[in-house]
Amino acid sequence: MRFIHTSDWHLGRIFYGEHLTTDQNHVLHNFLDLVADVRPQAVLIAGDIYDRAVPPVEAVELLDEILARLTIDMRIPVIMIAGNHDSPERVGFGNRLLAKQGLHVIGSLASPVSTVVLEDEFGPVHFVPITYAEPSVVRVTFGIEDTVNHEQAMQFLVRQSIAAIPAGQRAVAIAHAYITGGEDSESERPLTVGGSGTVSSGIFQSFHYTALGHLHKAQRAGADNIRYSGSLLKYSFGETGQNKGVCLIDMDRTGNTAVQFVPLKPRRDVRCIEGYMNDLLKAPTSFSGQEDYIMANLLDEQPVLDPMGRLRQIYPNILGASRKIVTAATDLNGPAGDHRSLSEQELFHSFFEQVAGRALSAQENSLFCRIVEDVFRENQEAGTR
Repeated sequence: MRFIHTSDWHLGRIFYGEHLTTDQNHVLHNFLDLVADVRPQAVLIAGDIYDRAVPPVEAVELLDEILARLTIDMRIPVIMIAGNHDSPERVGFGNRLLAKQGLHVIGSLASPVSTVVLEDEFGPVHFVPITYAEPSVVRVTFGIEDTVNHEQAMQFLVRQSIAAIPAGQRAVAIAHAYITGGEDSESERPLTVGGSGTVSSGIFQSFHYTALGHLHKAQRAGADNIRYSGSLLKYSFGETGQNKGVCLIDMDRTGNTAVQFVPLKPRRDVRCIEGYMNDLLKAPTSFSGQEDYIMANLLDEQPVLDPMGRLRQIYPNILGASRKIVTAATDLNGPAGDHRSLSEQELFHSFFEQVAGRALSAQENSLFCRIVEDVFRENQEAGTR
């Protein structure tokens, strides 16, 4: 069986004030061209379909168009799960009706975990969609009291799903999770504060392939058949060196998989440039990459007047300009040099030390983590109402 694994579309994303729907439309139509060319027997979308729980109208319309092209025009089954950015109830609305058209959308967690069975010339393949769910949701849904972290929650869900699959038959998991040791990006929202949101890759060893979502860099996660496809586009300047695309998987009769990463060409690239202002202004007035989204790191030691306005004459889509030289008195970023690359926890630690003149105690850190998790949870719940 041949299928495509993609994830983290983040439709409706705003990048430094720039709405990316046009960019997402462009790359998704390239994706449709790829699907038409390779003719997979299924498309798997492993969560974070939207960038927020209540997406803009343009994002919903774009998703509707792409899914209709896949399932109605091309007649290719799609299996899609909710990620931590999505509203499970909104994403999963009408699942039983849509499934009749080959669109299997799993939003809210349900007991028992369901599977989607597709057939090829060798027999059935069981696709197990494990939608994103916090440990507390797993605990309440299944009535189990000893599930307190993401590792335990995922172990339970995998055990339950594997038990329902006949022995010897091929099985594919679709999950949204942070695998221990995975390389993350600053554009990802943490699943928890304090590092308790990771799960081990060994949990998925019973599956012939595991299609993961959440981490934005395409990468293997402990084994060749456990992979992140990465995000649809570069959603931070920390991802400038990454390739974005999808995974094309060919599975044989025994479940062995051959994985090929297929890059997709964006409408505009995301790049960082560095140099002195006068040198950057000497670039040609027209060249390849001029329309890219740009972050300029200036090396000038003296003040620079209106750097954004001057650089925009050469780079019309420049999104930011920063100075690498920061005085010790005003450096609130710490060794990272850019506060946007720090987590909420790291930012608060730095702020607290600046104000209080001492490090945060373990008790204070625990209280802070609990408050931030409550805020994340309240915002997510507010978006589903």
